[in-house]
Amino acid sequence: MTTGNDIKDDWAGDAQNASPDGEFVRDTNYINDRITAEAPAGEPTEQPDGTFHWPVEAGRYRLVAARACPWAHRAVIVRRLMGLEDVISLGLTGPTHDNRSWTFDLDPGEVDPVLEIPRLQGAYLNRFPDYPRGITVPAIVEESSRKVVTNDYPSLVRDMITQWREHHRAGAPDLWPAEHVEEMEELNEWLFTEVNNGVYRCGFAGSQDAYDAAYDRLWAALDKLEERLSTRRYLVGDHITETDIRLFTTLVRHDPVYHGHFKTARNKITEMPNLWGYLRELFQLPGFGDTTDFTEIKQHYYIVHTEINPTRIVPKGPDLSGFATPHGREALGGQPFAEGTTLPGAMPAGEELKNPEPFQA
Repeated sequence: MTTGNDIKDDWAGDAQNASPDGEFVRDTNYINDRITAEAPAGEPTEQPDGTFHWPVEAGRYRLVAARACPWAHRAVIVRRLMGLEDVISLGLTGPTHDNRSWTFDLDPGEVDPVLEIPRLQGAYLNRFPDYPRGITVPAIVEESSRKVVTNDYPSLVRDMITQWREHHRAGAPDLWPAEHVEEMEELNEWLFTEVNNGVYRCGFAGSQDAYDAAYDRLWAALDKLEERLSTRRYLVGDHITETDIRLFTTLVRHDPVYHGHFKTARNKITEMPNLWGYLRELFQLPGFGDTTDFTEIKQHYYIVHTEINPTRIVPKGPDLSGFATPHGREALGGQPFAEGTTLPGAMPAGEELKNPEPFQA
């Protein structure tokens, strides 16, 4: 997600622009440094392409996220599933912001207690004094220098899975299984263009024709996923993978936000039996539902997107208690994670949801 002067809010750190026909176009430019297991200890090393590789080092970095943002939510889920809570600290911004930056208004004194800055913008400017783009979450920040390392959310999440293995908890799942990599990469790209970004093409369409085309394209993809999940428990293989996390963070926001706010209102996910059962199963697992704050999700979209919701009124509904009902997905075989894998333990103190629904308490 990004914020910045003359840039619409778009969740992933990408400027929102419109093509001549009103279609939403996402600018995907990031600070694409990486944290890798091969990088030598010490200072980051420059690569031939001009980026830097930073060393894997426990206690060196802080993940800054917003519970409202689907892209940041992916990083929070993966950090929890991998058991990296004691290795990479977590800073959480509030759900709303001004045109300058995400702010740490949930913390005492409205200052991040580790980075000691009131705005995420400070970490970007500490490294790039003339940083020209929006201030985005998720971001990895080096704690000692208070400088942003990367905001490239696809590689940031992938590297938590593949590069931080020596720090994973015992029994952490394999979310990037080698035997399914090719299928996952193909499906991930399709999910991004058709679903994750598809809801935004609907919400920020600049013309009726652009909206109609985006709407039809989104629902064609969701219908395809409904059919796919009628015969398989998860998107790829017999267990949860990173691909499922990519879909979850969009699906869980659909009925509370996208259905009304982004006008994706053909029907709700609760009315699609396979997607709804799939979503409930994931939500009921540690790492998924216990990192989902519906209050902050609704506050952000409905308050910040004033071009869509000028009154800034946040809806009270919908009723979300169905998330706690049995999902019945066991009938399709498989299990969430492979043999020998364990679920993460209790949420670390201080990271609990500030606004849990009654069925989450």
